[in-house]
Amino acid sequence: MSANQKIVAIVPARGGSKSIPRKNLRLLGGFPLLAYSIAAGLQSALVDRVLVSTDCPEIAGIARAFGAEVPFLRPGEISGDTATDFPVFEHALRWLEEQEGYLADFVVQLRPTSPLRPPGLVDQAIEALLGHPGADSVRGVTPSGQNPFKMWRIEQGVLHPLLQTEWPEPYNMPRQALPDTFWQTGHIEVIRQETIRDKKSLTGEVILPCMVPPEYAIDLDNLYQWDFAEHVLANWNLEVVTPEKTNHAKTLSGSWRIVPYT
Repeated sequence: MSANQKIVAIVPARGGSKSIPRKNLRLLGGFPLLAYSIAAGLQSALVDRVLVSTDCPEIAGIARAFGAEVPFLRPGEISGDTATDFPVFEHALRWLEEQEGYLADFVVQLRPTSPLRPPGLVDQAIEALLGHPGADSVRGVTPSGQNPFKMWRIEQGVLHPLLQTEWPEPYNMPRQALPDTFWQTGHIEVIRQETIRDKKSLTGEVILPCMVPPEYAIDLDNLYQWDFAEHVLANWNLEVVTPEKTNHAKTLSGSWRIVPYT
């Protein structure tokens, strides 16, 4: 289905992290965090290449040990705390085209902070975009735990509904009477190359959903979530793409340094 398409997966993994220091190298279930996203790209039947975009030589070395390409180090000006995703991907695609003559048709984003992916999720998302020529991108979503129609903002000490709706008091309505809502996760995004190049966007206007089962929808932004992810891996018997389940034995035979909990 993708025989004539070039599909590159990019794992963004900068060196700095304030919420969890050295987050991308911290061990989760015995493996560095970013290794889970690398494994998800390597396991895909449709992805041609798996790249890690990082500004950190140590991350680059460990990424290579787990089978990813790291053909460049990301410039510092797009690696800070306030850096957004778009220039990171624009830089990677421009480098590949200028230095290698490689022009990807589709780009897959695999964020390290959403490491628990069910087998087949990456290919499911890619196939969704391949099958809908009018769509600009695919984004992973999961049913939202809290309905935004029941959310509030505070102005001058007074509550106001977050959303303006057709209903006078949606916050007093039964949950079942309100529309289903979905929360975006960081597990998977697939973007057409022209969406990035021409529309200067990582989403575009026509965005397809890729459903992530709620039990996998864990984003690691703090140590409480990290501990929960460790519990899930150890006790829930979920089918999760992990580094040892890839077909790339060299990723496990390479040397990589254990990063202790600190």
